[in-house]
Amino acid sequence: MQPTHRSSRILQPAKNWFVFLSLFVALGLAYIPTGRLPGVPDWVPLVLAFWCIREPLRVGMGTAFVFGVLVDIGQGAAMGQHALAYVVLAYLATSVARRVLWFPPLQQALHILPLFFLTQLIMVLVRLVAGAEFPGWGYFLSSFTSAALWIPLHFLLLLPQYRPVDRDDNRPI
Repeated sequence: MQPTHRSSRILQPAKNWFVFLSLFVALGLAYIPTGRLPGVPDWVPLVLAFWCIREPLRVGMGTAFVFGVLVDIGQGAAMGQHALAYVVLAYLATSVARRVLWFPPLQQALHILPLFFLTQLIMVLVRLVAGAEFPGWGYFLSSFTSAALWIPLHFLLLLPQYRPVDRDDNRPI
């Protein structure tokens, strides 16, 4: 009996080059100047949280720190602002990974939403400590946008893992 739904198939392990390519694409999207548009997702924590949950042995707090520093440099933010927030995100995403993977993507997004909100809260607190003014409540809309994008991103980042290594019509899986 052949599985009829893609999510019921066994996934291949993610390739290292694909994991880091997706993180660098997210970094490139983070460098696009959007000004103060409310609701623009923060791409790096979105992709970072995905890989921390899916591949916790490859992507973790060290990767989060490096990409956080790169975002700090690229956006001219207070040094360590994104790095601190991303490290906390990576720690929490890794700690809930085993539970979150049991759920379908919509429920995963609901579990990840508080992590995105906390990431933004940490960045706002660091800015306030550094003397900046409060950006307004619209700043937190991107947490909800990121959670909504979790669903299509989930399927997009898992696509390369669905291909079989060698196709055999006699093999049941």
